[in-house]
Amino acid sequence: MRSMVGAVLAIACAAFGSSPAVCADLKVTLLGTGTPTPRLSSFSAATLIEAGPERLLFDLGRGSSIRLFQKGIPLGSITAHFITHLHSDHVVGLPDLWLSGWLGTPWASRKAPMVVFGPKGTVAMTENLTKAFSEDIRIRTEDENYGPEGVAFAATDIGPGVVYDRNGVKVSAIEVNHGEKIKPALGYIVEFDGKRVVLSGDTKPDPRVEKAAEGADLLIHEVAVIEPDLVKTYPTYRAIEDHHTSPEEAGQIFTRAKPKLAVYSHIVFATVKPVQDVPEAALIARTRTTYQGPLVVGRDLTSIVVSDRIAVFAPDGSPVTPLTGTP
Repeated sequence: MRSMVGAVLAIACAAFGSSPAVCADLKVTLLGTGTPTPRLSSFSAATLIEAGPERLLFDLGRGSSIRLFQKGIPLGSITAHFITHLHSDHVVGLPDLWLSGWLGTPWASRKAPMVVFGPKGTVAMTENLTKAFSEDIRIRTEDENYGPEGVAFAATDIGPGVVYDRNGVKVSAIEVNHGEKIKPALGYIVEFDGKRVVLSGDTKPDPRVEKAAEGADLLIHEVAVIEPDLVKTYPTYRAIEDHHTSPEEAGQIFTRAKPKLAVYSHIVFATVKPVQDVPEAALIARTRTTYQGPLVVGRDLTSIVVSDRIAVFAPDGSPVTPLTGTP
């Protein structure tokens, strides 16, 4: 798969008049586009952004380590990890990535502390994980001679503002509205070489996301599609729906912000008759009632290269043409 993606990237870069190295300066890979539902096709929230020498991971949902392995990216090579909020589907992959990334293998081999940024409670979580896995840490340190630095955390509780600025890559956090009792919940802005990518995090429609995404190269936004009949049977889904953004609401945000490309990820969907895959046609149709611009419905391992133009690639490396509506 990697060789196919490389070949396609080379073709795309040639078409854009750029070298592959320049073209790939900012690359986004959707590692997990799903929710807590344990679907094989869509693991829970995780997004990788590669900008220059930096590899940044936003949220660490179920299967993050597996998706990185599929992409041939060593777990220990992630420069920094960013958490939007502390719901389990956004952090359940943290223990796996942390401990597996410490192993002395070509696909792991972290030698320095794991850098983690997140809302209040992040530092406490890492401290308690260290206590919970103390026996594993002791055994591997004594039996396999792994250095303690690679299993240490360098965690920071953060709020809105610039939280990371290194090698020309700047990451800023914005507060978003995921509900009255889920505070703070964060979205992120990543800037590099004049390019800007915005990740909404989990949120209800929020003008702060819209403002951050005005004219952005890429806006990655969550969305929720829940069939009304399901809400009648399982009232819990009403609370879930109330904490997220509908396709119509997301479309209004896209229309006003005018990003070069809008992408759906962390797609909450629930149907009366359970299905494995996102009901894409219904999601697109509802979005098109309020937005006619370029749109991609994210799938796990979809990748997006932001260069002079924006190129989208399917999990198998084949080019994807963003959807456009009728003027």
